[in-house]
Amino acid sequence: MKKTKYFFWLCSGANRALLEKCPTESSKYVGIGATIFFTGIFAALAGAYALYTVFDNYIAAALFGAVWGLMIFNLDRYIVSSMRKEGNARKEFYTAMPRIVLAVLISLVIAKPLEMKIFEKEIDSELELMEQQSFAEKERLIKQRYQAGSGAVREEIEKLKAEIDQKALKRDELRNLAQREADGTGGSMRRNAGPIYKIKKADADRVERELETLMAKNQALIDANYAKLGRIESARDAEIQAVNRGSLSGPAARMDALSRLTSKSQAVWLANWFIILLFIAVETAPVFVKLISPRGPYDHLLLVEERGIESVMYQQLAKQNVSTKEKTREYPVFEKEYIDGKLEASLNRG
Repeated sequence: MKKTKYFFWLCSGANRALLEKCPTESSKYVGIGATIFFTGIFAALAGAYALYTVFDNYIAAALFGAVWGLMIFNLDRYIVSSMRKEGNARKEFYTAMPRIVLAVLISLVIAKPLEMKIFEKEIDSELELMEQQSFAEKERLIKQRYQAGSGAVREEIEKLKAEIDQKALKRDELRNLAQREADGTGGSMRRNAGPIYKIKKADADRVERELETLMAKNQALIDANYAKLGRIESARDAEIQAVNRGSLSGPAARMDALSRLTSKSQAVWLANWFIILLFIAVETAPVFVKLISPRGPYDHLLLVEERGIESVMYQQLAKQNVSTKEKTREYPVFEKEYIDGKLEASLNRG
């Protein structure tokens, strides 16, 4: 237990020699050190998972996670150990504000990868939907790009067919007129195959020949256009088949999927915020513990220790000043001339 206590004291950034003189402060700094330590562990896990989603490599992820966790651990340790209790709550709070802001930023950075791990199954389902939507959008754009060309070919085919249908309709109409002339139901209303019938029959036969010529001509064009349309559709289908569906698995895609989930589900949104607030509370806890706790024996001893070092420093400076003055008294003329700013003139006189 002693080793564990000393380890957490080390994590808190406290002075072990001073803490051993303050048994009542032991538990407080064990708790602060444990919080800092486990925050570093969370940071290591978050960093390792974030890098694993990028490189899909366990070794690289583990190394990066360890480095990231140590960096966050060291930063948290510095934030807490650099705070001093001075007995002025307002001044201490203003002094701690930059540290609190930094702690909140660190908690947000740590929380995001762990959120993505917690909601991994939901995110994977959303990523599949995003992949399908992405492929459908790419397919739509490809079809839209080929639509103008294929549409023009289809219109040309319909136009050629319409010309044939129109000519066939005219032929049928002339045939009908000739037939009605022959059976007396139309035209001159006389049942015979006289000259009027022959004229109408000749018109129908002429249109029939024109129709055959037009069909031969237009059918060749229609076949050519169908072949062209087939080539366009083949090229379109080949491009659609060549589209890489892609696997959305990077951190940016996962964050986007998590954002979509939170916008669609209030339960996920609430859970997401609870996780963020939890990490903010954990990360800022050591700072607030230092702020709200009264000055204890350890703070007094630390102040005495620091003031003692300052006192030694001032004594050394005073000794140096005295030594300097004694040396300058040995040369009073040069000291006076130097002070008056006339050293150069005295050297010239000499």
